[in-house]
Amino acid sequence: MQAAKETPERPPGRLHRARVLYRNVSKRQMAWQLLKDTVNSCMEYRILGLAAEAAFFTLLSLPPLLLGLIGLLGYVDDWTATTTVASIERNILGAVQTVLSERGVKDIARPLMDDVTTGARPDVISLGFAIALWSGSRAVNVFIDTITVMYGLDGHRGIVKTRLLAFLLYVVALLLGAVVLPLLVVGPDRVVEFVPWGTEVLAVLYWPLVIVLSIAFLTTLYHVSVPVRSPWIEDVPGALVALGMWVVGCFLLRIYLTNTVEGPTIYGSLAAPIAVLLWIGISAFAVLVGAAVNAAIDRVWPSLATAAARAANERLRAAQAAELVARAQSANWDAYADDEDEDVYMPSEFPERWSRFLPPDDVKSRLHGNRDKDAKEQ
Repeated sequence: MQAAKETPERPPGRLHRARVLYRNVSKRQMAWQLLKDTVNSCMEYRILGLAAEAAFFTLLSLPPLLLGLIGLLGYVDDWTATTTVASIERNILGAVQTVLSERGVKDIARPLMDDVTTGARPDVISLGFAIALWSGSRAVNVFIDTITVMYGLDGHRGIVKTRLLAFLLYVVALLLGAVVLPLLVVGPDRVVEFVPWGTEVLAVLYWPLVIVLSIAFLTTLYHVSVPVRSPWIEDVPGALVALGMWVVGCFLLRIYLTNTVEGPTIYGSLAAPIAVLLWIGISAFAVLVGAAVNAAIDRVWPSLATAAARAANERLRAAQAAELVARAQSANWDAYADDEDEDVYMPSEFPERWSRFLPPDDVKSRLHGNRDKDAKEQ
């Protein structure tokens, strides 16, 4: 019996439980089991299709988001007397000229950009942010729903809570993306130009900082997407796999785009949007594969919280199935009580296909019964 002032023991972690459960299993067999479970999850839950869905909604959120940000920069330029928006506007109009005609740029694009950047169209800015928040949170909702289903905990969290969580995560992703993505794009050499006093520090800490921030964000996404709480550190393996797949995928995508899109191409003015869509799709695919890895690890070495939640879900589904069976049996007995024919629910088309599912004696009795009925009628 435990003393009153004694500190309760912590429950054993996942690594300890794995050592106890699989002490006689080789590491190769465990790795094969995890790989097989991950591939099965990716095939069962349509990871590639869901990644395409998330990429579409993410791409849909970018134009209105940029439009709203440019409108806000217009107010900032008025306060700081800078020309940032003017240079951005020139670049955007130059890109639009590859899609629209000269008249379309003059009559549509340029007046709209002038109104937005001068603050004359706050409605456009507000509508842009609203569309961006809706479509962006819809993309995050794809990740949350898929991760929840992979863990076998679908239905554990309501629709409203899921959408609110997706909205909050999207806002956090925007804030982190505003810091991490520019660092990934410009590289340490350009950062040194702005921070000359920290050349040696940046040379050492730049990429470790970017990698740590990326892993922390992915781990947090996996952690909060699961409806039940488990230790945060247990979601790190999926984040590492996702980051590794993202790096490899971006490298292969760069080779593909270099050989197909750059220079004269059949895609024409659609080359840039297609490249962005492919990059977002690869990123979404890597995130979902990392989630599948975490779910496979949890099924092989389940945490206490997720195992209890899955057991509760299975009991609930079993109760619902039993209730449906009871309702069906009750309906059948009611039909029999009304002296209806036992074949009332048998399909009228191709009854010979269903005869083999009945006992042979029952089939013979039905045939004899039909023959006696015909004899009486004659």
